[in-house]
Amino acid sequence: MGSREQNTEKSIFREIGGMALYLTAILVVSYLVLHYVGQRTTVSGMSMYPALEDGDNLLVDKLTYRFRDPERFDIIVFPFRFQEETYYIKRIIGLPGETVQIADGCVFIDGVRLADDLDVEIENPGLAAVPLTLGEDEYFVLGDNRNDSSDSRDPAVGLVHRTDIIGRAVFRIWPLGGFGTLSRG
Repeated sequence: MGSREQNTEKSIFREIGGMALYLTAILVVSYLVLHYVGQRTTVSGMSMYPALEDGDNLLVDKLTYRFRDPERFDIIVFPFRFQEETYYIKRIIGLPGETVQIADGCVFIDGVRLADDLDVEIENPGLAAVPLTLGEDEYFVLGDNRNDSSDSRDPAVGLVHRTDIIGRAVFRIWPLGGFGTLSRG
């Protein structure tokens, strides 16, 4: 009987060891995915309406910008520099090296009115009332709800540096009625 008890003990320890190894692997993979590949975020507020609404749950792609630069009209996530654990979700309008200005309610890039912009007259140009030339790692972002958004026009937000961009919002997972890839408002 001693041999049988020893085999049973070994089997239990093997089972526990296997389970611990399995759980450790899941935790490591989960950490790597959440830290380097993607994360879930929730929209708070209506600054990106109509593309995004308050309470929308999104998946943020943190991998793409490791291989290519952000593009105009991408929806990005970046931290608000004056409040920890607060992130902004905005649309890229101006790219590095470009000059952005808001005049007569419209966005101009390098003196040319932005094509494919939303048909909304911008009431407050903020910092972009005068031409702003972006540095080699700076982006000018706006909320889609142009007249109800704290974005690059606001000195508290300002221009977004490439290193501050966490990722690109690519997919809405909630509410189910809006489930799918994100598109232009």
